[in-house]
Amino acid sequence: MAELKTKPTDISVETYLDTLDESKKSDASILIQMIEGSTKSKPLMWGTSIIGFGNKKYKYKSGREIDYFLIGFSVRKKAITLYLSIETNAEEFTSLGKHEKGVGCLYIQKLQDIDIEILKEIIDKSVDVAKNFS
Repeated sequence: MAELKTKPTDISVETYLDTLDESKKSDASILIQMIEGSTKSKPLMWGTSIIGFGNKKYKYKSGREIDYFLIGFSVRKKAITLYLSIETNAEEFTSLGKHEKGVGCLYIQKLQDIDIEILKEIIDKSVDVAKNFS
């Protein structure tokens, strides 16, 4: 079985944030505060560009087990990518604002394009789902 490529690193979150332009850095700082409040976990770099919060051993029906973060995000060139539960939040997405969704990702251009309170609800629900996933 292939080994998971995304793992915690020794890169500091501050070092990563310093690579971002000011508006993206500001959005990332807001997300860090929101997610820290929801997870009660400090941010940690996973790979070179994902900020993850918490840690959980996930066991899939296939028997595969991985260690991964509860929730995380990365500030990419095209959009902010949040790694969270999409299925759990179907109702909230209708009033979130400008966004796109993938299988397990939420894409947002910038925080001012969305309702930040709805995003907070999405984050809280996603953390709850991740904590209770077995």
